[in-house]
Amino acid sequence: MEHKAIQFNIQRFTIHDGPGIRTEIFLKGCPLKCQWCSNPEGQNAFIEPGIYRSKCIGVSKCGDCKGICPVDAISFYRNKICAVNRIKCSNCMACVDECCSEAIKSWGSSITVSEAMEIIKRDKGFYDKSGGGVTVSGGDPLVWADFVQELFKECRKEGIHTCLESTFHFERWVMDKVLPYTDLIISDIKHMNTVIHKKYTGVGNELILENLRRLSEGTVPVILRIPVIPGINDDMKNMKDSADFIINEMHGNVRTLQLLQFMRLGEEKYISLGRPYEMGYIKMYRKRFARQVEKIRDYFVGRGIHCTVGTKEKGEEKNDSSSDA
Repeated sequence: MEHKAIQFNIQRFTIHDGPGIRTEIFLKGCPLKCQWCSNPEGQNAFIEPGIYRSKCIGVSKCGDCKGICPVDAISFYRNKICAVNRIKCSNCMACVDECCSEAIKSWGSSITVSEAMEIIKRDKGFYDKSGGGVTVSGGDPLVWADFVQELFKECRKEGIHTCLESTFHFERWVMDKVLPYTDLIISDIKHMNTVIHKKYTGVGNELILENLRRLSEGTVPVILRIPVIPGINDDMKNMKDSADFIINEMHGNVRTLQLLQFMRLGEEKYISLGRPYEMGYIKMYRKRFARQVEKIRDYFVGRGIHCTVGTKEKGEEKNDSSSDA
């Protein structure tokens, strides 16, 4: 039986996560719940509805969704859809099928390995010319390790470069399904203090750091990222601890360290999911914060770590990258 996964976005011709021109597949499901995540629709490993009240044309003009929900989970306010009761909702997507104005969006759809490969192979010529390939991200793709394993096997057969972007908050046996078919790894360090890490992501960092140590001993190159969040992990004590870990625990075996500047992205998605955006309290002066990030970069470079701001590895740096991991 062919392996399937739940994807919530497929981007072609992207240049952000890995070298060259790439096709990036975002899979739903993640063991972390980072408060700054710009892709909250990727956190749950199932298809779910998103509500965009501003698009609703009104029950009096349409009303196709009214009464369609088998568990009566949809609520209305002033003639328009306003929310879905997430506890009652069975995620059957009947409301999505009926909505003609796209006020109800389906976050996620099922995809097979062969369907994914059909999309991927359309752009093989671009991969070959640019040194690009396929990146699987999320969410966290290791939630769907069997799917990614088979997908990367097929990519290997086609001579397509593979990149895995993961939190690596997984047991070793899960990782071992995918790593033999992976050409590049992207991961990150969100905070070196496990108590603070758990406060803002929902999990401690012990398993992640242990897996990063192990990955540094392998043959697959690692791009490491730090999402720089004002007032949470941008202090120099945390950056010193991060540098010490990279140098002493990962033996400096990081191809590039990329600093991703915090941006308030994805707020509309949180609203569509009926969830609060927990980073809304952060106030910052963009230029001052940019100088702080540059100071952090200079510190890592001074410690002998190849470090950039944004998702470029070398040459011109891209400074508009958000922290979505």
